[in-house]
Amino acid sequence: MASAASARPVGVAVPTNLSVGEMFLQADWLVKLVMIGLLTASLVTWTVFIAKVIEFRKNHRQQSQIYGAVRDLRSLEEVGARGELNGEALVREAIAELRLSDDALSDPEGIKERIISRFQRHEAAVARRLTAGVNILATIGATAPFVGLFGTVWGIMNSFIGIAEKQTTNLAVVAPGIAEALLATALGLFAAIPAVVIYNHFSRIIAAHRALVADTAAAILRIISRDLSRGKVKAGGE
Repeated sequence: MASAASARPVGVAVPTNLSVGEMFLQADWLVKLVMIGLLTASLVTWTVFIAKVIEFRKNHRQQSQIYGAVRDLRSLEEVGARGELNGEALVREAIAELRLSDDALSDPEGIKERIISRFQRHEAAVARRLTAGVNILATIGATAPFVGLFGTVWGIMNSFIGIAEKQTTNLAVVAPGIAEALLATALGLFAAIPAVVIYNHFSRIIAAHRALVADTAAAILRIISRDLSRGKVKAGGE
């Protein structure tokens, strides 16, 4: 019986090292580009993760402190006495509307509707700011597997071309090329899975923060409603 070595066509080099690095170096140039792109996408994912975690923690801590400060206050005078609240965006929006409506204080429901409208726009602006940079994770999660699959298809196609050129189906000759191609799929999943998980996690964090902003807005609106009912809101919103 002929040995495997004698069955191998002369001049066919069989790689002896199938490490990830060697598979990358031996891959076709297009497959290399796909791999580099997927590794870059993975780096972007983790960069966004670190940056947004820091941002979310800071914003949530500040908003929690503001909500805790206004939750039990009874009037705008008490809000004004808390110096750290005067620069809070929701308080500024409410005061601005009261000043613009200083000649319509006899219509408290209209004033409250306009303040609610301002609060809703502020909440939407906060959501847009928090979402900045997060949507790219959804794009990476949705496209990375298909990019990796493209690299795999291209690499396997080249492997079959190599089979035809070398006139052999010896597994030792074919396997390295197929392994290099499948590496692209693995990198696609490596980039996509964390991106999807992180995106879903951030979506929940953003929703929770929007709810906290809405709770703060509701607390401030209750304070203004009390003052309007008491007739304590003066012209100029003071």
